Amino acid sequence: MLMKIYHFPQKHLLLVLPSVLILSFITGLYVNTQALGPTILIATIIMIFATMVGLKIQELTKIRQESKLIGVSFLINFVWIPLVALVIGMTLLSNDPLMFAGLALVALLPTSGMTIAWTGIQKGNMPAAVKLTVFGLVVGSVLTPWYLLIMVGQYVPINIMMTFRTIFMVVFIPLVLGQIVTRILLKKYTQQEFNKKIKPNLAPLSIWGLLYVVFVSTSARAEMLVGSLDLILYAAFAILLFYAINYTFATFIATKMFNRNDGIALVNGTVLRNLSIAIGIAATAFSAEAAILVTIAFMFQYSSISFYAKYSAKRWFSQSEREEDQASSV
Repeated sequence: MLMKIYHFPQKHLLLVLPSVLILSFITGLYVNTQALGPTILIATIIMIFATMVGLKIQELTKIRQESKLIGVSFLINFVWIPLVALVIGMTLLSNDPLMFAGLALVALLPTSGMTIAWTGIQKGNMPAAVKLTVFGLVVGSVLTPWYLLIMVGQYVPINIMMTFRTIFMVVFIPLVLGQIVTRILLKKYTQQEFNKKIKPNLAPLSIWGLLYVVFVSTSARAEMLVGSLDLILYAAFAILLFYAINYTFATFIATKMFNRNDGIALVNGTVLRNLSIAIGIAATAFSAEAAILVTIAFMFQYSSISFYAKYSAKRWFSQSEREEDQASSV
């Protein structure tokens, strides 16, 4: 019974995630959950740790092998996506520069722990997802202040040391813990037993961590959203258009240029943005309007990626394609 409950969110994610979003929104209207904010980091570490168990550490050193993937992701992250945001901002948000600033922040900060987690959930190229996350965060932190100056006319310095701290906490700590647990388990189980019995039971742990992060993050911002209903529809349309364009473009590039596993890493490493950092900058450097747009992006990103992962598994990134890729590489 307990195992059925444990596996339920993974099997019914399209039902569970929207339900958690609604529940967290209602909870946030009546209960102040901001005190739970610091626990998000712990949940994120657990979420990514579950995807790191079984990862072959030597795969992370193969930079040249994935240079094409990294290069294409950089072009999408730092040329295509800022350009999309600029066009949407100039056409839909030209009369509200603060909302435009929020959209710019969404566009300029690529990858997060969700890139790694969702690549693991979809059984994509995990080593590549880790590299895209690390490189994307570092380069994005350097370029974002200058991009903001060009796009919205305001230079906002970003703490580079804080970026490295984020990478250390949400990438390297789970990676090290995952390697330790993998070695312990492989002393008790064979590789075949590990792949068949242990690894499948770790995936739901990542989903539970994701649901907790969604609940706490959304409930903490529920009152702010209710207090700005007049802006929500306006911002929601801009965000919907932004993500729809980027999902479509990234999927097109992924399916035309890469195999299934690399394609999943590319989509997750470009479409998914680092909204935790973005909302902090929006609230401190700009205004509540910018923060509202990033919050809406936050809610949409979580719900859209669950739908996309499920749908793409039947269309562009099917398991049969994965088996064909593996067979051709042997």
